[in-house]
Amino acid sequence: MRFAAAACALAIVVCVAVFGAVLAQRATMPTVASGPASSKSNAATTPPAKPSVITAAPTTKQATAATVVAAVPASAPADALAPAPVAPQASAPVTAQGTPPAPTAAQVAPAAAPVNCPGNNNALGVSRVVEIDTTGGPGFGFEHFKQYDFLQPNEVVLTFDDGPWPRNTPEVLAALAAQCTKAIFFPIGQHTMWAPEILKQVDAAGHTIGSHTWSHKDLSKLSLEDSKVEIEKGISAVRWGLGHSASPFFRFPALRHPPEDVTYLGQRNIAIFSTDMDSFDFKIHKPDQVISSVLSKLKKHGKGIVLMHDFQRATADAAPNCSSSSRPTATRLCR
Repeated sequence: MRFAAAACALAIVVCVAVFGAVLAQRATMPTVASGPASSKSNAATTPPAKPSVITAAPTTKQATAATVVAAVPASAPADALAPAPVAPQASAPVTAQGTPPAPTAAQVAPAAAPVNCPGNNNALGVSRVVEIDTTGGPGFGFEHFKQYDFLQPNEVVLTFDDGPWPRNTPEVLAALAAQCTKAIFFPIGQHTMWAPEILKQVDAAGHTIGSHTWSHKDLSKLSLEDSKVEIEKGISAVRWGLGHSASPFFRFPALRHPPEDVTYLGQRNIAIFSTDMDSFDFKIHKPDQVISSVLSKLKKHGKGIVLMHDFQRATADAAPNCSSSSRPTATRLCR
């Protein structure tokens, strides 16, 4: 079972600000492990004037707080990476048996050498890489999905929704680059059409990119056919903006998961990302409060997928200040 290209770089920046990166490590050659374990945003609807089950090998040191893990796609199912249909009547690819197989395995990278981040000896980096098999559309994030847990204690995955957006997304990218870390981005289709050059910057920086519908509509209020159009147009727009297929990762707007849409994504072999820790940065407008929100939830949960928005100004403002935030313990990112 491969875990699609999930929580790569951008989410990592917030974790850097929030959790610290003393023990962060960058993963290389993956090995196989297996076994299941136990947003809401104010996306704009008008364009700007002008302006993107893991089991880790032990590290050489034991982290005392969260560390960041980056998720990348294992070789994704061909149908998940193929150009997505946009017509409502388009049929979704299915398995030979007509039902999607359940996710079964993940590929995990062994421990790597300490992160090498010029000019930043305490960079967050990436502790390990998780390759996700998206066959059957597995779901991640304990807020909605309990079957699979690819994080060990003190590990986090950083994710960003609703971009690409002028000024905000580039500032988040710069903050992540300063920490030599990665995140997963879930861009909106319309925003991608307005600013494809920014999404290309996300891609060039090595982050994982999924999709987040065409116009951020609440799919629970749409018919299945209309939901398919929202999903597929979003996927197609991101593919157009990148010039190649994105990772087969998807996040539902407002984290509302109609069962029939979950089934549809499973037929399309697209993994679904919910969250363990919602920053609520779409409600919070002060950067220090965004950081406090994530830290308090990390303290409570001990690990998880962190949801933020590169579309939100407060998050973009918080990112550059992460390195100056208090780091009482190390943060490890998994990719």
